[in-house]
This record gives sequence, structure tokens and C-alpha cells, in this order.
Amino acid sequence: MSTSFALQQYLPKASRLVYGCMGLGGGWNQNPVSQQDIKQASEITQTALNAGITVFDHADIYTFSKAEHVFGQVLKQTPSLRNQLYIQSKCGIRFEDEHNAGRYDFSAQWVRQSVEQSLQRLHCEQLDVLLLHRPDPLMQLNELAETINTLHQQGKIAHIGVSNMNTAQIAFLQSALSLPIVANQIEMSLAKTDWLDDSIGVNTPASANVGFNTGLLEYCQMHDIQLQAWGCLAQGTFSEAGLNAEDPRIQKTAHYVKQLAAEYQVSGEAIVLAFLLRHPANIQPVIGTTNTKRIDACAQATTVSLTREQWYNLYVFSRGEALP
Repeated sequence: MSTSFALQQYLPKASRLVYGCMGLGGGWNQNPVSQQDIKQASEITQTALNAGITVFDHADIYTFSKAEHVFGQVLKQTPSLRNQLYIQSKCGIRFEDEHNAGRYDFSAQWVRQSVEQSLQRLHCEQLDVLLLHRPDPLMQLNELAETINTLHQQGKIAHIGVSNMNTAQIAFLQSALSLPIVANQIEMSLAKTDWLDDSIGVNTPASANVGFNTGLLEYCQMHDIQLQAWGCLAQGTFSEAGLNAEDPRIQKTAHYVKQLAAEYQVSGEAIVLAFLLRHPANIQPVIGTTNTKRIDACAQATTVSLTREQWYNLYVFSRGEALP
């Protein structure tokens, strides 16, 4: 397994796994942040760091901004932690409100306001990476580029990335930026393999039904854009629960995951993540569990190097059908 990956060009001490902070802050409710929420965030942060995870993924919307708030309280209590980790956060999603539907917003005012508020909540002066959360059809390219360049010049962001964007959208945005786009976060897992189905479906009727942006993986590799995988554990689909699933595809894959876990003497989570890590794109999985034992279980993935045959078995079993 290669130990070098794209993001390390920009964040030298970046880890192979990212901790996703979406579960911090006490849940998706309007309850105020409690001391227990802050304590939980502190324990999770330390567990992740002890497991070698140095990149922490936020978004301004996670648990209605409470995730950033509790993380900021942890950094406020222990300022030395800031030098041990990287923080990336996202902006661009706006929730439904009293007068408007849910929407995306890459306007200068919203992006600037979002970054400044994230920094305030996080009690830090700079985001190591700002990710644009979901493409905004009303994006004004030059306005957004100028805003990002200004935020960088002001020292409020060190790097820029995107999330859920296709090849053309990335190239279009990059055409106006003075900064390189360093990451693209998309859903990738053993349960969602359209990113692989695209590559093996060439010259077959199945390619018409894949629905994945053709060439995205290759484009990101060619341009040193780190692929980050959200939803990478597939909500535990292939863990113990999957052993008795009604879907024979899930059941077969879960049993094989269990077999490999025993062979490598690691957790089932480690095998599911090792499937992503084995790909030459050097994918960076984003794990979001708030269970500290499961964080340690996930971290075992970096010790596993699946054989070609094991990797293909996982892929084919999860597909539920033979390759073309």
C-alpha cells in the first residue's frame, strides 16, 4: 500500500484517514451545547489523534453548527492541540427557513460570512482547507474565485477544495483560481461502487446506467486532487448486522469481510476501509463514528494491504454480479 497521497503535498502530516465531525455537538436538534458534549468531543479528538488521525473534517451546518462549536471549545481548553491536527470545513449549504427552500450558496457574502463564523466557532485563525460543500448552479465564477483568493490572502484559509463536484465543475472553478484545488470529497464505499463500475463498464451496455461522472478518478489523480470518501463505512452494512441480511449480496460480502478480518486479525471496519485504501487513487476515507472503540477499529485499516484477489472478491461480491 502506498504511503504517499496527494494531500500530503499541502498538509505534510496528513493522515490516511480523516475524522468526520458531523456527529459532534449533541445531535441534529436545537438543544444547547452541554459540558457532556464538549467532553465527548475532547475524548473523540484525543482518541483519533492517538490512533494517528490528524485531519478533522467539519462543515458549518453539522449539527446546526454545534459540531464546530464543541470542537472549538476543545481547542480553547487545550490550545496545544491545534498544532497536532489539521482542520477542514465546508460551506455552501443553506437550510430551509421560514421564507425559503433549502438551497446552495456560493455568493461572496455567504462564503465570506461562513468562513468567518466557522473560525469564530472553532477558535482558530485559519482553516487548513476550505471545501465548497455542493455545487451551486448560480455560482458566479469570478466572484467566487475573488472571494477565495481574498480569504487566502487574508490568512483565513490555507487551501481550497470541493465536495461532490464533477470533472467539468472542478476544471471550471480551477480556471479562475490562483490556488490549486487540493481535494474533492465524494461518496465512495463498498456499498456504493459506481466510481468503480464506471471504470469497468466501458464498452458495455451497463455504462449507460452507472450515473457516475466518467473520468473523475483519473482527473483527480492527474491533477493531484485528493479524493476523500464520505459514507465510507456504508453505515455498517457489512458489519455483524450484515451477516443475517435478507439481501444475499450483502450477506455474502459481510461473511467475506468477517473472514478477512480474522485472517488479518483486524476489525471488520478495517477491511471495509482497506478496500478503499487499496485503490491506486490513494483515497482518504472520512470516518464519522462517535464510538471511540470503533475509531480504533477503523484505524487498523492502515495496517492491511489486501491482495488483488481479495480486493476483487470484495468488489464482485458487493456488486452481486460478475464483472462484464
